[in-house]
Amino acid sequence: MSRFFSLLFPQKGKETKIISNEKIDENKVRTARQIITDLQKDLPNYTNQGCGPFVAAIFDSNGEMLVKTANSVVNECCSNNHAEVNAIKEAEKKLGTYNLAPYNLRIYVTAEPCIMCTGAIMFSGIRELYYGVSSKTVEKITGFDEGFKPDWFEEFKKRGITVYGNIEPELGANELNEYVKEGKIIYKPTR
Repeated sequence: MSRFFSLLFPQKGKETKIISNEKIDENKVRTARQIITDLQKDLPNYTNQGCGPFVAAIFDSNGEMLVKTANSVVNECCSNNHAEVNAIKEAEKKLGTYNLAPYNLRIYVTAEPCIMCTGAIMFSGIRELYYGVSSKTVEKITGFDEGFKPDWFEEFKKRGITVYGNIEPELGANELNEYVKEGKIIYKPTR
């Protein structure tokens, strides 16, 4: 049985329910809120260049940003070029290794990782994941298929990966709605 932690945080007249697979650390949440807000604010710069509506950044244990990337599925014609995968590839290249575990890295993403990206994060050695808007909201707004991820919070916890989610979700939902409203490409395979 999964054990989740949650805490309500005041946010512009509303409360946001932050979720985690560890006891909530308010300092981690404060940092994540700032980083994810910054990533959401950067999003239009990427989508106006043909990127998809997701951005990821990897930070080291000192709080220094190592890499920041966007989803480049459409503009690079590669279905696995999601923001998280792109960030992991760039970090591995920059550090000269396939194993990021010794570096105690954190990944911050504008939206909950899809099934492919949860696998990439798990196998990369990243220690902490922070995300904005939920997959359910992403699917509802955009129609993207985020995939089936049973008990992934618990599976990450078993592997020593901390997860915090639902960070600044309204800001993320607004950016996704804007992406759709502007008629940008909703990429998904035909079935």
